[in-house]
Amino acid sequence: MLYVDIPTAPELQKLVAHRGEASVSFYLSTTPETQNIGQARTELGNLLKQAVAQLEAVATEKRTLWPIEEQVQDLLDDDDFWRFQANSLAVFVTPRSLRSFRLPNHLTDMVQVSDRFHIKPLLRAVSVQQHAFVLALAENEVRLVEVFADLPAQEVKVADMPKDAASAAGTANVNSRSYSQRKGGSEGQNVLLRAFCRKVDAALRPVLSGRSEPLILAATDPLASMFRSVSSHDHLAPDGIKASPVRKSAADLATEARPILDALHARMIAEVHDLFSARENDGRASTQVARVARAATFGAVDTLLVDIDEVVPGTVDETTGEVTFEKTESAISYGVVDEIAGRVLASGGRVLAVRRDDIPQKASLAAILRYAI
Repeated sequence: MLYVDIPTAPELQKLVAHRGEASVSFYLSTTPETQNIGQARTELGNLLKQAVAQLEAVATEKRTLWPIEEQVQDLLDDDDFWRFQANSLAVFVTPRSLRSFRLPNHLTDMVQVSDRFHIKPLLRAVSVQQHAFVLALAENEVRLVEVFADLPAQEVKVADMPKDAASAAGTANVNSRSYSQRKGGSEGQNVLLRAFCRKVDAALRPVLSGRSEPLILAATDPLASMFRSVSSHDHLAPDGIKASPVRKSAADLATEARPILDALHARMIAEVHDLFSARENDGRASTQVARVARAATFGAVDTLLVDIDEVVPGTVDETTGEVTFEKTESAISYGVVDEIAGRVLASGGRVLAVRRDDIPQKASLAAILRYAI
């Protein structure tokens, strides 16, 4: 399975709010295949050299620089840490702390050095899902399958998961025609099946609690509609695999789940595009970096789409939102679009880190405003 620890909303806000001399943000591609993790460790070492060079170029004191090097070197030497990885790794380092997040999506290797953290690639993990769970639910079997972007799907063992509807009801079968306290005939069968669904939902809670990955239901009615009526999972996908999951392998279920994941993402992007078009006519949407920076500074941005890969070096005035663009990256500048994203998050807005093709006009960013500015 992928070992992920996507930042919670409070953790993300803390990263956004951080300010301090020599703040280094690393992003690198990793793999859950431990035998192949060596390349990622080597790349982090190379990125560390780039970070040190940037810090030395602005005459950073050795007492500030050395703790950063030491912490990253310690991480590089930690074999246990590298045994359990996902598809990408984000590492945020200051002279006094190091924080890492293992991410399910694929990110471009990079290092950013500034007085604040570079968080835009991290937002990709909470913007787009290609990692999901499939609940294969039938009267005679229950399975939870974890689906990955580019790894084989695998079944997840769930403690206290009922084996089937009959064992959950403590009876030989749930199709008895005899009546006892309503439990008989089609009416009684529905009572037992719904109780079965509640037990399945209860068993899933410890596994899915705190996870944002979609749960895709593979079931036929009446079990499909019954489970949806009792499910407590906030991220149960509205569309499901409607065919019976019986005798389908984990790979088969993953194949049928991927179009549902693609549709979830496409629907979200389409809704944002429609709203952007409607608000643009009212002066409440823009793809102009300078204008959006000012709007974000005054808390006027409701939703922001940003290009995950591009870095636009410069600075944004803390009070006015005025942008000063730089030609090259350095330790005395930062990513302008990244800074805008941080200000949007700080004011309670929504930020979606996507590919450029998903942004209106294929711009660096696109913002939907709360009010015209």
